[in-house]
Amino acid sequence: MSVRDVVWPDFRVEHVLYEDDDLLLVHKPAGVPSQAADEEHADDLVFRLKSFLAARDGVARDVYLGVHQRLDRETSGVVLFTKRASANASIAKQFEKRLVKKRYLAAVTGWPRDRRTATLVGELAKGEGGRMEVVRRGGQRAVTHVVAKARRGDRTLLELALETGRTHQARVQLAHARAPIAGDALYRGAEAPRLMLHAAAIELEHPTTRKKLVVRDDETKALDEWLEHGALDARVYDDHGALDRALALATERRFGLGHAPDTTAFRLINEEGDALPGLAVDVYGEHLVAQLYVGGIWEDEKRRARVLDRLGALGFAGVYLKLRPKQANVLVDTRREDVAPREAVRGRSTAKPEIEIRENGVPFLVRLGDGLSTGIFLDQRRNRRLVRTTAKGKSVANLFSYTCAFSVVAAAGGAARTVSVDASVAALERGRASFAHAGIALGAEHSFVAEDAFAWLARMAKKKERFDLVILDPPSYSSTKKRRFVAESDYGELVALAAAITARGGQILACCNHRGVVRAKLRRLVHEGLRAAGREPVQVKDLPAGSDYPPAFGREPHLKSLLVTLR
Repeated sequence: MSVRDVVWPDFRVEHVLYEDDDLLLVHKPAGVPSQAADEEHADDLVFRLKSFLAARDGVARDVYLGVHQRLDRETSGVVLFTKRASANASIAKQFEKRLVKKRYLAAVTGWPRDRRTATLVGELAKGEGGRMEVVRRGGQRAVTHVVAKARRGDRTLLELALETGRTHQARVQLAHARAPIAGDALYRGAEAPRLMLHAAAIELEHPTTRKKLVVRDDETKALDEWLEHGALDARVYDDHGALDRALALATERRFGLGHAPDTTAFRLINEEGDALPGLAVDVYGEHLVAQLYVGGIWEDEKRRARVLDRLGALGFAGVYLKLRPKQANVLVDTRREDVAPREAVRGRSTAKPEIEIRENGVPFLVRLGDGLSTGIFLDQRRNRRLVRTTAKGKSVANLFSYTCAFSVVAAAGGAARTVSVDASVAALERGRASFAHAGIALGAEHSFVAEDAFAWLARMAKKKERFDLVILDPPSYSSTKKRRFVAESDYGELVALAAAITARGGQILACCNHRGVVRAKLRRLVHEGLRAAGREPVQVKDLPAGSDYPPAFGREPHLKSLLVTLR
């Protein structure tokens, strides 16, 4: 059995709540979509259940599952399926006539202390940004019965009976009642590690026996914990159960990537975005690389050891450790053994110092025990896919190229010319090796320039060189013999110089992962740079971050990317 099958089984047998010849009712963990949601990789509950049942029952054919209800990705709880078509009519009729009784639990803030019961009635219609909203008329009628079950301070656990089944019904109605569900950033709920909504029970008439069937899902530990303590923040590392649940939730969210046949490296845990502050963990094939952002929470050696032990128990071959400064402008010796141990700190090390990973089918070489950096920035996976699919016939300038991953995918996509520019000779040598490893011949059309990016841009402008695509992925802070770069203050100048060498109709891919530069500020800096260069944009398009890089609750992703098309 492979590491991926151990870490990401199709489905866990203990999550089957009820099964007979007609029906299957299961616990859906938070983080699992009810229906196909990931455009890159199949990760939905239906796909996973079919694979699980086929393997369990030893059948090669496609397993039948009739879908009759949905839960939001971050909602946990009981979900019903029919196992044969003959059961569909009865179940569909019961849902249509509202004979199926569904009971939910929701953890909220703002529910009035003196309000034990209530019935929320209103009409729901589509709003902006994926939200539903309560309207006076013209929407769909929604009815939710509410009972307050427990309270801790301003936090309340509510039991909900949904008389109707509208999209986001419980979420939008509770938000409208000024008691939004915790973890619901869309409707401005309080901070929580996930959406605190759980489908606790379902009651219906069995399609064959005609007897009443009640199935409960008692997996409510996440809601109980939030009700008692609120958001744990760093305290999660000192609560064994909470830590295990946070790791399990992050793992569920990465199922699609975990089973992707053409991608073997991605982020497993993204700090606050997965309710694990100061901790980032990346998958590299069969190994993990854990990055601890050193500061107060990691001074406790027992806490560090506890987290590494839990990571080591997930099922991967080994775990490497990197101790990173919290501030990007703090310089450390990246090759110190106490900062970045050369060997795995849990499990076994890689057989060779350099191993291959694949990203959307393109091979790259990485080093897990060679300093703080491995040789590739995994947060750029979606942008590299974009470059690869649009590079055919283009000339591409890759600034701050590091080991030239963008150049490799551009060449793999048929770019007519690539130029990789970086101040580090050693990084460019690894870039050359990456081209060779990917099977790309190093002819005159692919060049490598060891030079300060600003100096190179100025020189190319004087020579009137033009490129169809210019890629900007600078560090937040950097220093060369020529100059010092700070993203917050110097990004506009960088864009102006890049615009001067971008061909008419060409594009600039502008990226910034400085935490202090929000997307709106990046757009402003880009527009300032374009104005300084006298270039007019046709389009400035926001590019989404990868699904494995969820932002901290209520915040933007660290990596902001814009695709700028010029006249």
